[in-house]
Amino acid sequence: MRPFEGRRILLGITGGIASYKSVTVARLLTQAGAEVDVVMTRAAQEFVGAITFEAVTGRRIYTDIFGAGNALDHIKLAREASIFVVAPATADFLARAAHGMADDLLTACLLANTSPVLLVPAMNDRMWANAQTKQNLRQLRNLGYKVLDPDEGPLAVGEGSGPGRMPEPEAIVAEIGRVLEPRTRLAGLKIVVTAGATREAIDPVRFISNHSTGKMGVALAQAAWRRGAEVTLVAGHIDVPSPHGVDAIHVETVSEMKDSIEEILPSTDVLIMAAAPADFRPSSPATRKIKKESQKSGPPKPIELAETEDILATTRSARKKGSIVIGFALETEDLLNNSAKKLEQKGLDLIVANSAVDEGTGFGGDTNRVTILSAGGAIEEIAMMKKTEVADLILDRVEALLNGR
Repeated sequence: MRPFEGRRILLGITGGIASYKSVTVARLLTQAGAEVDVVMTRAAQEFVGAITFEAVTGRRIYTDIFGAGNALDHIKLAREASIFVVAPATADFLARAAHGMADDLLTACLLANTSPVLLVPAMNDRMWANAQTKQNLRQLRNLGYKVLDPDEGPLAVGEGSGPGRMPEPEAIVAEIGRVLEPRTRLAGLKIVVTAGATREAIDPVRFISNHSTGKMGVALAQAAWRRGAEVTLVAGHIDVPSPHGVDAIHVETVSEMKDSIEEILPSTDVLIMAAAPADFRPSSPATRKIKKESQKSGPPKPIELAETEDILATTRSARKKGSIVIGFALETEDLLNNSAKKLEQKGLDLIVANSAVDEGTGFGGDTNRVTILSAGGAIEEIAMMKKTEVADLILDRVEALLNGR
C-alpha cells in the first residue's frame, strides 16, 4: 500500500494507557507493507507486553540499551528508519526529548536519528495544559519535529473528558503516510472531491437514492490529502468514515451539493466528481408520511419525478481558470460512447468510466475496473484493482495534466 510498502518505521512506545492503541498502529502499518521496529521504554512495558507487538509485527522488539549485543542498537535502528514515530509520547518523554537526554534506548535512538520525526502526545488534560509541557513542545517543534496534537475526548477512568486523548490509530497511520509521501505536484493545491449518494425526499421518512457507498470518493480525498493537497470532501450519504485531515461538508440533496460546490469552485484547483447524485427527485414531496390507509380506495398514487440539477453543467461558469475537472460515469450499457458524450458535453479534462453490472466494479465493493477517457481522445483501460489503488492512479493522471500546463 502506497507509501508504506518496503518502508522501515521506527515506532517508539512510552508509558501511558494510550499505548494499547499503539498495538493497532503497529498492526495497520505492517498490513500496509511497512517493516515496523518497535522500541519500548520500561514504563511502556507496564501497560503492554513486548510479545504483543512482536505478534502483530513479526519482528524483534527492542527494550534495553545495555546488555550483550545491544550496544549499537540505537545507531542501527535510527540509521535504517524512514520515519521515527513516538505514540504515545508522554509528558515525561517530551521533556527528556526536548532537553536532548539519552538515558534509555528510545531517547538514544532519537538523538542518532536523521529521518523525519512524528510525535503523538497523550496525557491528562492538566498535564497537556501545563506551561512546562507547552515549552517543551515549542522546543521540539523548533527542532523540526512534527507534533500531532491530541484529540479531545474521554480520558482515563475518573478523569472526565478533555484535550490529551491520543488520536485514533487510523489518523496516526494517515499522518505517517503524509510524511512518507514524496511531495508532489498536488502539494498545496486546493482539491474538491465529491462522494456518496444524495437523497431526494418522497415524504418526511422516505427518499430516492442509489447504492453508492462513497468508498471511491473517500479514497480519492484521502490520497490527495496524503500527497499534500488541501482537500475538501463534499459528501452525501457515505458508508465509510470521512478521511483524516480532510475538511468535510455533508449534504443531503443534489441541490445542496451543487450549492456547496458552486461556493468553493472559484478557488478550486482540481474538482473530482466521484459522487453519485440522483438524476431525479419527486416533483412534489409530501409534507406528511404517506400512509397505506390513504391508498385503500384504489392503486397507489404515482410519484411524479422531476430532473435534478446537473451539477457539472450548472457550475461550469464558476470554475477557476486553468483548473482540472474530473468526472465519473457509471453505466449499464454502451460504456465508452456514453462516457465520451459526457466528457465533451460537460467540458471535462478526464472522465473515469466504469460498469454498474460487471462483477467487482461499481457500487459497494472495495475493487473497481475503470477506463479513463481524456479530452484529447486517449482511452486507457485499467485492470481490476483496489479502489485505493485506483485513486492513486487517477491522481497520477491529474498530476500529469498539471505538469502539462
